[in-house]
Amino acid sequence: MLAAGKGVAFEQSDGFTLRYDQVLGIVGRFANTLVALGVKPGDRVMVQAEKSITSVCIYLATLKVGAVYNPLNTAYTTAELDYFITDAEPAVLLVSKAAKPSLAALPAAKGIRAIETLEADGTGSILDLAFKQGDVHPTVPRAPNDLAALLYTSGTTGRSKGAMITHENLVSNVETLCKSWGFSNTDVLLHALPIFHVHGLFVALHTALLAGAKILWHTKFDLAAVLADLPKATVMMGVPTFYTRMLGSPALTKDACRKLRLVVAGSAPLLAETHVEFKARTGLEIVERYGMTETGMITSNPYNEGARIAGSVGFALPGISVRIATAEGKPLPAGETGVLEVKGPNVFSGYWRNAEKTKDEFRSDGYFISGDLATMAADGRVAIVGRAKDLIISGGFNVYPKEIEDEINAIPGIGEAAVIGLPHPDFGEGVAAVVTGGAGQQAPLEQEIMARLGTRLAKFKLPKRVFVVAELPRNAMGKVQKAELRKTYDATFKS
Repeated sequence: MLAAGKGVAFEQSDGFTLRYDQVLGIVGRFANTLVALGVKPGDRVMVQAEKSITSVCIYLATLKVGAVYNPLNTAYTTAELDYFITDAEPAVLLVSKAAKPSLAALPAAKGIRAIETLEADGTGSILDLAFKQGDVHPTVPRAPNDLAALLYTSGTTGRSKGAMITHENLVSNVETLCKSWGFSNTDVLLHALPIFHVHGLFVALHTALLAGAKILWHTKFDLAAVLADLPKATVMMGVPTFYTRMLGSPALTKDACRKLRLVVAGSAPLLAETHVEFKARTGLEIVERYGMTETGMITSNPYNEGARIAGSVGFALPGISVRIATAEGKPLPAGETGVLEVKGPNVFSGYWRNAEKTKDEFRSDGYFISGDLATMAADGRVAIVGRAKDLIISGGFNVYPKEIEDEINAIPGIGEAAVIGLPHPDFGEGVAAVVTGGAGQQAPLEQEIMARLGTRLAKFKLPKRVFVVAELPRNAMGKVQKAELRKTYDATFKS
């Protein structure tokens, strides 16, 4: 996964650079550190830390010792981490110094062999330990079906589920992407994505590292900093929010993008208007693709041959099969809307310690049921038209209404809550809640509800608006009609 040689691997805006051979040495030190902490092949290494080059090296070191990398969103609260620790049972936990005391006090943390710290600047106790180790560590052999990573993806009817990602999943997907998107060691990738999920870690980083490309490293998306580095980049990957914000700046010009050969968007739907406006401003067509935590990348608009059509996510990548089917699994003809199903070496091996859920999500012939509604043209081009699962994608992050509804319903004075996603010009979808008061009670004010949720949920899950109504619309069976709510509040974030 990591290229060899003395070419520059990482370059920061402050001028700091790190060569590939230096990265390999640092990875070796961290690998020896993990072993010294008692990590064995198959053990989970859980990381909730801010983005840094150090965290990338720890990820690579985890793979090198045959362990399983388990990254978590830095926005998760202590209450949320309690569940993840209980479920994953990590051998080692890496968190910020500020978070360590509260996490160490959790009952679930008693089985962890070591809780070390890692800060936003890449320092911490784990780095101090690494400096005491040698920089050579033999890579532990792993079979294609051995686990490489455990990524939690929320469920619509309960707690988050751990998607088990194998080495074959990772290698097959990155090799396909490198070939399909033409990656080489002459590329320069502008990296401003977070690295606790598939897009930033398994797509952006993997393609660059395998090709031996240079990575312009940004710890977060800062508009001015990204635009300053843009003239040096040949490739950029981002969520739609990145591109809408860039389009809001006069600094986004054809000259600023003169070296770019590939611009990729994913993790959330890209508005057709954004695609059209970006081309008008820069002369470049954004390549929209489609993937999932459980599968990595599934489809992509063409890079070299064929049209990139706004609103389409392109064709199945080589070696991957997709089909559109009914809810019962019957394949549908071209042009009809159904559930997208996928099969290939990129598809995960199942949900962590949840055989029943794994069985429910696969057809008998091996196809994984994505839960996304799509259409497929006669030539195989795919368009995602909705989600069968009750999922909101806000700013590239998955948000499941059930979790938020449970938290709101626990607030005194609340009768019932319905959480929906509404069109948002910046985030793709904005989270909104519609609530009723309890019997004979007046529902709390919007500000009160949001304040209570702020201590329980990650920031990206918090509703941007809360509406109080007398009653929620229901069908004859008593089910809340969220489609009606979306129609009613459709323009909330458009003005």
